[in-house]
Amino acid sequence: MRADRGTGRVAVITGASSGIGEATARALHAAGHRVALLARRGDRIHALADELGSGAVAIEADVTDRDSLIAAAERVRQELGPIDILVNNAGVMLLAPFGPERSEEHRRMVETNLIGAMTATEVFLEQFRDGGGDIVNVSSVAGRIAPADFAVYAATKWGMNGWSESLRLELQPDIRVIVIEPGAVATELTEHITHADSKRKAQEATANTHIAPEDIAEVIAFAVSRPQHVALNEILVRPTAQAL
Repeated sequence: MRADRGTGRVAVITGASSGIGEATARALHAAGHRVALLARRGDRIHALADELGSGAVAIEADVTDRDSLIAAAERVRQELGPIDILVNNAGVMLLAPFGPERSEEHRRMVETNLIGAMTATEVFLEQFRDGGGDIVNVSSVAGRIAPADFAVYAATKWGMNGWSESLRLELQPDIRVIVIEPGAVATELTEHITHADSKRKAQEATANTHIAPEDIAEVIAFAVSRPQHVALNEILVRPTAQAL
């Protein structure tokens, strides 16, 4: 087991093209880690890798495509070495009242938010078994509460939390499983909502009360820097004024 929980580790971040993923890549790289930036939008992650410089690589991958993750894992091993940190951040939030007309969006959320995280973890797990590490699963406050219009999104996050807890018990003590549950964060997630009323309400709520992606990234960087005998397994981070 790797005893070091300091700098110089290899971190893979999914959904690294924007928001929490991008901010986490910056924070971990600034802390001295080598970072692999995974996302579908190659132009964004290549620009970020160029900006970060040495120790950052951009790899186009889709968490809903297992073959692309397998190829990404091999590139990470070859270019950076076996990973120490996996940040399962890729996700979509397509809020709307539940109904059959949204079935495609429901499937997309489940396949990206939950199955995508499971697939990425399964693909990279053998690299962890070379010496341990940290798996960080970015969940949501919606993994604890489920307001109207959040039904499927909340289901993916409740699923993330339950899966993470079982995984924690299976992988301890060598691999720590850390669940981050952000509240309202100012990211582009709300821009992708197609249901007009749900989009309006979500954007109004975020505009009035939110924290920055960097706030979450700092928490992630802190959690993975703790000594091996300390595990911050579940961290809820909300704006101070957020009601739910």
